[in-house]
Amino acid sequence: MKKTVKKIIASLVLIGIICAAFVVFTNAYMITYAKKYILPYDDITEKQFDCIMVLGAGLWGDNPSPMLAERLDFGLMAYNSGCSEKILMSGDHGQDNHDEVNTMKNYLVNEGVDKDIIFMDHAGFSTYESMYRAKDIFEVESMLIVTQTYHLYRAVYNARKLGIDAYGFAADKLQYPIYNHIREIAARSKDFIWCIIKPEPTYLGDKIPISGSATLTDDKT
Repeated sequence: MKKTVKKIIASLVLIGIICAAFVVFTNAYMITYAKKYILPYDDITEKQFDCIMVLGAGLWGDNPSPMLAERLDFGLMAYNSGCSEKILMSGDHGQDNHDEVNTMKNYLVNEGVDKDIIFMDHAGFSTYESMYRAKDIFEVESMLIVTQTYHLYRAVYNARKLGIDAYGFAADKLQYPIYNHIREIAARSKDFIWCIIKPEPTYLGDKIPISGSATLTDDKT
């Protein structure tokens, strides 16, 4: 009995070591891979992209959360640099009472951006799904992704592994709790696997080329 217990404990310890090693490896690899594609402002002004993607980050009532507002402000900065003529809002609109993408669009329209150049991905339920749908539904070949640095590593990695010439622009004025960073460690390991097996997202659908009209994504008219 004692030998059996020792074997079980040894097996659990070994499994724990392997899992920990996998998490450390995938995080280090993903950060190293993506870091060179994160650009300062001066560099994005010298490039052209099919679109600027802003990723959803939750709502506070009917308004963007502080994290999302920061992403939108930096997305606006990127747009004003002239690096792209299109913006792709990708977020969660899985329920009528939780509509990230229209809230994101309205935020930039109120800042003077033409509503007809803002595409909305209503089914961007995760970072991986946002990148998959950008390639498959919106036929994006190149884009600038706007989110916080700790999240950019995974976003850029996913996009590039799914065939998009992706770069990142960091929205980093605010400080975020350690929970966000811990959660991201696990998410990087999960998406490392996802980018190998490439499962389809929750929803696909008809093609809406980023080169076409953004009005095709408008569910309010």
